[in-house]
Amino acid sequence: MSPHRPLTRLATAGVAGHVFFELAAGVGMPFASVVGPVPAATGWGVAGAATWRAAGRSSPSADVVLTVANGVGLAAVVAHLAGWPRRRTRLGWPWLADCEGLGPELMPLYNPIVQLSGIAALGGLLRENRAAPRWLGWTALGLVPVLVRVQHAEHRRLVRQARTRPGWWNRRLRPTGGIAVSHGNGWARQDP
Repeated sequence: MSPHRPLTRLATAGVAGHVFFELAAGVGMPFASVVGPVPAATGWGVAGAATWRAAGRSSPSADVVLTVANGVGLAAVVAHLAGWPRRRTRLGWPWLADCEGLGPELMPLYNPIVQLSGIAALGGLLRENRAAPRWLGWTALGLVPVLVRVQHAEHRRLVRQARTRPGWWNRRLRPTGGIAVSHGNGWARQDP
């Protein structure tokens, strides 16, 4: 790992792990309902590789882009925790109970990926990319309500597509293949 921006790189790897975990688990991935699974995976792969590469350079010219990437990555994690059913662990840490049709059985694998990417993005905002204005990354947190709605809209489209165009990439969203429910448009309740 590069010594230049290790937290930004970890956040980038976490975002890639998160979206590719969803694809491998059979619930699609962001933008798959619009462009298809292969173009979406290609886009996420190229964007992740470009961000990883930029975070490894010592030039401060990429700091603005990397700060925005960390801010949006953190906002996406907060949106997951705010918009999907969750509970608290014994230590009070938020834990997704279900998300995007993955089902509770995959949450022990999914939660660490999502949460580690959020913690790394937070660390990147606090400690790295110092040539960018500090406020820039934090403004992305204003996107949380929008991201919640986008996540739920994408999930509903993916569920509809799983019924009409079943494939390996949406198998968990089919009525016979797994959980085919959306948790609505609004903020999810926190389970006690």
